Parts: sequence; structure tokens; C-alpha cells
Amino acid sequence: MSKVHLESQEKVLLEKISKAVGELSTEAYVIGGFVRDRILGRPSKDIDIVCKDDGIDLARRFAQDNDLESSLKLYSKYGVAMVRFGDYEIEFVGARKESYSQDSRNPRVEKGSLHDDQLRRDFTINALAFSVKDYEEPDIIDPFDGMMDLEQGIIRTPTNPDRTFSDDPLRIMRAVRFASQLNFELESGTSKAISANAHRLKIVSQERLTVEFNKILLSSKPSVGLALMEHLGLMPYILPELSKMNNVEVVQNKGHKNNFYHTIEVVDNVAQSSDSLWLRWAALLHDIGKPRTKRFEKDHGWTFHGHEVVGARMVKKIFKRMRLPLDHKMKYVAKLVRLHLRPIALVSDETSDSAIRRLLFDAGDDIDDLMVLCEADITSKNEYRVKTYLNNYKKVRQRIVEVEEKDHLRNWQPPIDGQLIMDTFGIKPSRQIGEIKTAIREAILEGDIENTYEAAYAFMIQEGEKLGLRPVK
Repeated sequence: MSKVHLESQEKVLLEKISKAVGELSTEAYVIGGFVRDRILGRPSKDIDIVCKDDGIDLARRFAQDNDLESSLKLYSKYGVAMVRFGDYEIEFVGARKESYSQDSRNPRVEKGSLHDDQLRRDFTINALAFSVKDYEEPDIIDPFDGMMDLEQGIIRTPTNPDRTFSDDPLRIMRAVRFASQLNFELESGTSKAISANAHRLKIVSQERLTVEFNKILLSSKPSVGLALMEHLGLMPYILPELSKMNNVEVVQNKGHKNNFYHTIEVVDNVAQSSDSLWLRWAALLHDIGKPRTKRFEKDHGWTFHGHEVVGARMVKKIFKRMRLPLDHKMKYVAKLVRLHLRPIALVSDETSDSAIRRLLFDAGDDIDDLMVLCEADITSKNEYRVKTYLNNYKKVRQRIVEVEEKDHLRNWQPPIDGQLIMDTFGIKPSRQIGEIKTAIREAILEGDIENTYEAAYAFMIQEGEKLGLRPVK
């Protein structure tokens, strides 16, 4: 594992940076996540370059030498420059050391050595470096045994973990994120320091917390990070609604399943089928209404009646608090939460075409994602039960295909709109228009008329007559 696996384009890029380094008679090092990922054989398109002298000067020279001035971005206040080279984004910065105040995660920065710069890194596996000039056969500079941690699958800080997380609490979320992405374990002292400093998350902007949380959700097995967040006491600061699901009540010797661990298993199941962040959010929130609807009924045990409706209503508040987009993405998540119990109610052979039509009408183009979520919701350890549920959903999928082919209802728009109704009967906007549109929609969904313009127009005339309306000549 000790070898850095560089792509041919990366060698070309580092050769060009090395040339600029030589022209300025300075020293520069590749450091951080790129080194870690290329040792692990993972793809990486972000490269951090630490310069012994001025990082901005090095970035300028590199950009000038390679006709990249148009992609050069300077952040002089922070001593940082960015340059894009093909698919790669390179950040140049001078070696520095940092110190923090208690009420802010913004450090005081001063010039430092390469060792100082490695010491300020969050984790040992992110403090690995090699000289740009040695790019052909990199010799890893590893003062904190980061290579050993990579080999053992350990997340550990290069210095006192309590100080590390107190200084910059965002590193708490980054620790969990790396554990989730790499399937690594947290070193025991690191875990304890994270729990002890969990309250410090309150000084981090919500936007930054959400970025890290989304990266956890997008990892190949999100439950690793989500379970860690709950175990370490972080979830109440990020998504308290989910943390409230981590309990099991027992009344009259009757308990219910732990909805937190069920939920993160559902997210894992979805992750096996889809890379969609928003479908994973729907999986995360699909049962979020259960704590508010939980009741114990003497004859039935624990119930969660209406949790899908309550949960769908909670989505907007959660998205707003977490600074997630309040647009079609939020509506998509709320829709899947609201509908996630509908398909299982349609497994009976006696289920009418009308019920399937209504599901198609309500789900629209998201019907396939809804079915993925429903199938992921099967987390029973009973193989027979799992097989039965999957077969039932297979039947529903087949019925959906049959009705869709016949009625073309996916993303359906009524063939008659309000303007045509007004023009036909010579009326102004009124309640009658809504009544006619509703009647047409219901007639199509019930299968009383075909989903065609001709059938809907004839039906519109009939409904208009019932309301005392006549077509204008």
C-alpha cells in the first residue's frame, strides 16, 4: 500500500508544477487527500500543493507557463490560489501554522514549515506528503504514522484530539465522513474527544455541516457514518428527529422495532440501487413521522397511523433548517415519504385499475424511485417474509406497466384545461371550472372514460349541462 499510484495525466501535471517550482528556486509538496487516495488507489481530482514560500507566486508561474491564466483564481486574503488543469483542480498555498480562539473555527494563520503544515491537518492519513520534484518515485513524508493508520484502517488525529476537535469542530463531521467513505474505524482517543466536543458543532455554520452530512449519505454504506453519529452523540445536533427514533418502548410485553436502525438499513439498501442523494434523503426520512404518531392500542399493540402524512409535512422544516434546497428536490422527497406505504396496499389480485391509476397519477415520473424505496424498506431477517414482500412488489410493478401502457398516465396532464372550459361555455373564472376539471380527472382515473381529448371533451359538455352551462356558438 505504500506506493502512490499516479495516472499518466497526473504525472504530466506534476512535471509542469515541478518545472515552475524550479524556476522560482523554491520547494513544494503534494499533501493531503490526493496523496491518501492515490495510495489507496481511489480516484481524486483535487490536488493540494504546499509551497515553502509564497503559494500564490507558484500558482501564477504555473498558470503563466501553461496558458492557464484564465482559470487562475486568487484568494489573497487567505494566501490561496486555485488553478484548473483539465479535470483537476489544484490549490496552491504557502506552508503555514494555525491557532484558534474558543468561539470561532476561523484560525489565525502565520508562515510555517512543512512540518507545521502537516501538524495542522485534521487526521494522520491527511497529513501525508511528497515533494513535487519526486513525483516519478514519490518518497512519502509521514511524521505522524499516517501510513500505518492507512494500512490498519484507522482515523486518528496528528496531535491532541481534544484540541483538534475543539479548535475546529467541523473536523468532527469530517472524521465520521472519512470513516463512512473509507469504512475505517475511529481510534479510541479520537472517538472520546469527538463525543466530548460534540456541543462545539453549534459554532459551525449549518451549510458546512450539511455538506459533510450529504457526503456521509453518499458513501457506499451510509449506515456506518449515521450509526457513528448517533453513537457519538452527534445526531441530536444535526438531525434530532432521526435520533428520536433510536428507542424501543415495551408495554404489556409488546415492543416495536428500533426505527432508527431500521431506517439506516433502508438507506443502505437504497445505496445499493441508486447514487441519488435525494432518493437517499427520502429513505432517511421515510419513517421520520413515527415518533409523533406512535400509539399503543390494547388489541393491536404499537401503531404509527398516518406517519407517512406527518413525515411528509416535516420534510420542509427539516430541509429549511439544514439549508437544503426548498425546490423540486424537497417536493420529491416529501412526495416519496408521503407515498411510501401506497404500493404495498395494492398487492391484492382484486386491486382495481383505478387504484393503480391513482398511484401513477400521484407519483408521476417518480414511480420507479418510489418502488426502489418500497423494496428497500424490507429489512426483515426472515428470508421467507422478504421473498414474499419482493414478490408482492413484483406484482405491483407488473400492474403498473400494464395500466401505464393502456392509459398513459405517468406525469399525466388532463386533456381539458381551464381555458378550454371557459372558451367553450363563454364563462369567466369560477368555481364551476374547478368542478368540471375535477369531474373529468375522476372519470379518467376511475376508468369511466378514456384518457383522450375526444372522450374528455364529450364528458365536459355533459358535466357543463348538469351545471346549467351550454356551449357558445
